[in-house]
Amino acid sequence: MKIEQGGLLGRWLRPLGLALMIASSQLASSATADARVEDSSAYSKDQTFSGALRYLRVDLGYEITERDAEAAYLLFRYVPSGQKEPTHGSIEIIEADGRVKVYVQLPKMPEYHERVLSTGLMKKLRAEYGEPPKPKPDKKPKQGKKKEREGDERPREGEEK
Repeated sequence: MKIEQGGLLGRWLRPLGLALMIASSQLASSATADARVEDSSAYSKDQTFSGALRYLRVDLGYEITERDAEAAYLLFRYVPSGQKEPTHGSIEIIEADGRVKVYVQLPKMPEYHERVLSTGLMKKLRAEYGEPPKPKPDKKPKQGKKKEREGDERPREGEEK
């Protein structure tokens, strides 16, 4: 079947194809824009932040565009290998419930770029600070009544001897 340029079928297929291309490109870009990688750090928030700063600036040579040690975040320019144009990235370190979480985000890149940075940071922390401290075991609450002191033979109030 031949589609004529001015025919009825041709007038509907061209805009439909264009709409499908636009929708699929927007879906692909939004899938990477919302992605971020989460990891847990066995080190303190301060150790993790300073290790992330050294990892990005010294080890990888990335330009740090903004940083805040108290809020524990870093903004940086990320240059993917084989590309000339840099993109922006962030590392956030959050301490909650006695745990330290690390979030790596590169909005314009596929997730594996974020995973590579996160894995590299965890290796850096282990190399610089050694094995992470082992978590302290939770103290179990004592059950039952308190032991009476030995040798205390005096009756308590309301008790008979």
